[in-house]
This record gives sequence, structure tokens and C-alpha cells, in this order.
Amino acid sequence: MKLACRCLVRGFLAATLSLAGSVFVTFAADDTKSAWREIGPFFQTPVEFTNQLGAYRSPLRFDDGKLVTNAADWSRRREEILKTWTDLMGPWPPVIEKPKVEFLSQSRREDFTQHRVRVQIAAGQTGEGWLLVPDGKGPFPAVLVVFYEPETSVGLGKEPLRAFGLQLARRGFVTLNLGTPGGNAWKPDTGGAQCQPLSFHAYVAANCWHALANLPQVDRARIGVVGHSYGGKWAMFAGALWDKFVCVVASDPGIVFDETRPNVNYWEPWYLGFDPNRKRPKAGVPTTENPRTGAYQRMIETGRDLHELHALIAPRTFLVSGGAEDPPSRWLALNHAVAVNALLGHTNRVAMTNRRTHAPTEESNRQLCAFFEHFLKQGGLSQ
Repeated sequence: MKLACRCLVRGFLAATLSLAGSVFVTFAADDTKSAWREIGPFFQTPVEFTNQLGAYRSPLRFDDGKLVTNAADWSRRREEILKTWTDLMGPWPPVIEKPKVEFLSQSRREDFTQHRVRVQIAAGQTGEGWLLVPDGKGPFPAVLVVFYEPETSVGLGKEPLRAFGLQLARRGFVTLNLGTPGGNAWKPDTGGAQCQPLSFHAYVAANCWHALANLPQVDRARIGVVGHSYGGKWAMFAGALWDKFVCVVASDPGIVFDETRPNVNYWEPWYLGFDPNRKRPKAGVPTTENPRTGAYQRMIETGRDLHELHALIAPRTFLVSGGAEDPPSRWLALNHAVAVNALLGHTNRVAMTNRRTHAPTEESNRQLCAFFEHFLKQGGLSQ
């Protein structure tokens, strides 16, 4: 059975790569597809990782061992994965379909208007951030940008290459830029929600999706989410757990569990390791003296990994803007999402760019913006 499953998945991968090659040629010849020329090649698995699936449990296998063979099977399998992760992390509070958005101030910047806003992110809980709205007639595509604090995302901080919200606004996107619930990423305010902090972050993002979708300047069918590092974890979980984000970008968050990398720290209590009855002695990589806790411990014990969340994003588009924490070998996990998309009849839905540094670069930002431009502005989602 294992051999049959692996051969099936590899068959999907081979078909995907074959189709992808012909699509690249078509778009490379079309001068109107500049964004695709920038980002298109990164949807192709590097040769050394082609058809390689690593030791990850295939998402195309039900928990009872049966294989997923068609789209109807996948629909049921997707619900099974989502239920498993919800059971592990805890349930969300009810999503707020009409969160309150208060406009506190506004100013002109370049060719867009910058609004200071206060957004209802949960029941009885708000967060202040920045809403950037381009000049011109909407509705516009939009992107939720998440990070420790919103100032960096709009170019008002000390790290200009992390100003994703500003760079996207310059390209004609509405961007909503928010920071940590409660302001302290190491002790996020989850408002009493009975779920792991990182899942609560995804819940906040779902409410912010509604905040954007309800704005007259926004096309609710074209909303994405992006974040860097901690924000990348947030964006990836948001995209996996809230399926209305049509494009998901995670910038070097560590897209799988990896206890050889201290910064891929999902085990910490502010992410997935929260346990009200058992606290870790200190932060850091799990050891015998500093054991795993909370949902993270149960995930490791039951053989779960984040490639199952990548699969939940399918068939929506997913870009990993990889750096020090997400090298090209992460394709071993991403190939599983490629296989799910192939089963559903889609190619060019999973991509990864790579750089040496954890911090974004001008090149990685250009690629990130091209991804959103192609899929949210140039009709890439309809291909």
C-alpha cells in the first residue's frame, strides 16, 4: 500500500512538471506577462528534488490508510485533516463577519492614502494598524500584511525591505497592516480563546479578511495574506485555516517542524506549545530537560507536520519566499502540495524562491510582489 501511494503521488508530480514546462514557454513569449516572467520559474521543483517526497506522511492518504484518488475523495480528506488540526489546536471562537473598522486619521503618501485604523480582531478586542488605499477607481485587490507591529510593514520602521504593505500599495493593492494581538508576540492576547496562540493568529486574520472584504475599495474575490518570519508563520496558518485567502505568501517562517533550527520554533508556548498545566522551563530547542509541551508535543508524537497545512491551501496559490530557515530542500514537503494540486487538475499553484539570508532582499521582494501581481491583478487565478 505504501508503495502504491508513493507511486501515485509521484505520478501526479511528474504530470504537474510536464504541464508546467509548456505553460512557462507560453507565458515567456508573451510580453504582457512581466509578472509571470519574474515568478513563473519558481513553480518548478528543482531537478534534485523532483518526485522526492521525503519521510512526510502523504496527505493523499486517509487516516484509515485508504488512498485519495479523485477530487471528491480530497474534499473528504481535506475535512479530515482540518478536523485533526482543529482538535489538536483547539476550536476558534465564532468568526466576526462584520468587524468594526474605525478610521482614526489619514494622510497622503505618494499615490495612495494612508489611514490609521482600529480594527475589531476578536470579540472585545481591537488592534490598530495602517490601511493603504491606492488612488484611482476600485475595487482593488487587497493583501493582509502581518508582522510584530504594523509600522515596519508600511515603511515607517527601521527595516525597509520588510515593508511589504508599502511595496504592494505602490503597485495598486489595498493593504491592511496589523501587528501582534495585544502587542507582545511572546505573550499574545488571545482573549480567552480555547486554541493555541498561532491558531488564534489565524482566527484574527479571518476576521481581518472580513474587514477588508467589507470595504467598498476592495474586491473580496482577490484578497491575499503575507508575512515575514513570525508573520510568515501567521500568514501560512491563516491561509491554511481560512480558505477565503486566495493567495498565501510565507517569508522564511520555517514551513515544516525542524528541531535542528532554533528559529523554526513552533514548540514555544506563544505558537503551538501552550499548555496551561505544564510550562517549559525555558525557551529553546526541546531537550530531555526542556521537553515539548502542548499541541506541538501531540503533533510530534502522532507524526504530524506542516506539509498537511500546505495541502489545505490547495488549490489556492502558495509562495514560500525562502531564506535561511527555508532552503531548497523544503521542496520535499512542498511536493506533497504539488501532488494535491495535480490531483485537482491544477499546475503552478506552489512556488518557492530562495535567498541565503533570513531577511528579505530586493530580489525576493520583487518576486513576492510579482506573485501577487500575477495572481491577483493579471488573471493568473483563472488559468
